[in-house]
Amino acid sequence: MASLVPVPRERLRRWFENFEAGHGATTVSVSDGHLRGLAADGSWFDAAAPFDRSVATSTIDALEMACAPPEEWGILLVRKGGFAVARLAEDRIVESKVGQRHVQGRTKAGGQSQQRFARRRDNQARAAYEAAADHAARIVGHVPVLVTGGDHAAVVAVLEDPRLREPAAHVRGAFLTVPDPRRGVLESAIRDACSVRIDVTNA
Repeated sequence: MASLVPVPRERLRRWFENFEAGHGATTVSVSDGHLRGLAADGSWFDAAAPFDRSVATSTIDALEMACAPPEEWGILLVRKGGFAVARLAEDRIVESKVGQRHVQGRTKAGGQSQQRFARRRDNQARAAYEAAADHAARIVGHVPVLVTGGDHAAVVAVLEDPRLREPAAHVRGAFLTVPDPRRGVLESAIRDACSVRIDVTNA
């Protein structure tokens, strides 16, 4: 049975200790820049450092060092009806904006009514993405590293804005799955962006 969990840097050592306690002596190696562990009972894990970084040695120290956030980076979360964007200096938020826009839900009506609702939803979504792009251009328009999350299509739509060409070329790390962005969601996403993503397969 497989599972994928984000593990913050400060919990890495405890996580490895718990894994070995539950599955037996574990051999750790480096595979494609990830830390891979194989336990005595056949269970294994694959630990990927944040920001698409690679580890060169099979130690927890190396993985912990790879978790250090960049000196300057940004995060952009977009879903229909909401967005959150922030520029950070390491783990400190320098500037941020969270916004909501109403996007009408789907309707069960048919025919012309359905078409009108669809056009209205598209227009509302377009306005929401334009608002997100305006703030993103101002806040993360020149960051050297950008982490994204939310809805893939929504993020792509926002990053198509010409003003975001530079950060769009520097998207790093795993795409974050988040609910409608709010301040708490943004803060949680920042923690996840700096966490190791561990894929565990139990024997």
